[in-house]
Amino acid sequence: MIKPDGVRKGLIGEVISRFERRDLKVVALEMFQPEHEQLNDHYPKDEAWITRLGEKTKSTYEKYGYDMLADFGTTDTSKIGPEIRKWLIDYMKSAPLVKMVVQGTHAVDVVRKIAGDTLPYKSAVGTIRGDFSIDSPAMANKEKRAVMNIMHCSETPEEAEHEIKHWFGNSTIFSNDKSSYF
Repeated sequence: MIKPDGVRKGLIGEVISRFERRDLKVVALEMFQPEHEQLNDHYPKDEAWITRLGEKTKSTYEKYGYDMLADFGTTDTSKIGPEIRKWLIDYMKSAPLVKMVVQGTHAVDVVRKIAGDTLPYKSAVGTIRGDFSIDSPAMANKEKRAVMNIMHCSETPEEAEHEIKHWFGNSTIFSNDKSSYF
């Protein structure tokens, strides 16, 4: 899924081109404005995931010597996590998204490799995030927003299946067999 910053930067064609050059096939594609409930259902709500968001934030604050208490009014990671989740949803609602299904050999792993590290400042040059973003959690946290990292990629084939059902429902997903197009 291409996130708001990727859409705003005009990177839709670039992202698709990079997938296709690696012999991946885009088999479903749509630009849309997400509803709050779609995003709320997309991001996990379980305590472990939300606390992990808070812990990542705490780690960033400790690494850079920032004052978490001053910025959040607490150092309790279970209270900070919900705020980060809210920032994610607000960010994802801020502009249209482009949802897509990409198929091919080891598609999940290859897409993640092409995308680069989820933290753009850590992404290698030559990856989508490494070439088009330098954002970091430190900058995002200080500005009270989500990290802008161009795109979302499923982490596992199982997560991809779940997300395809969530975002595409009963929509047609085409075959990745080139011969079926001729």
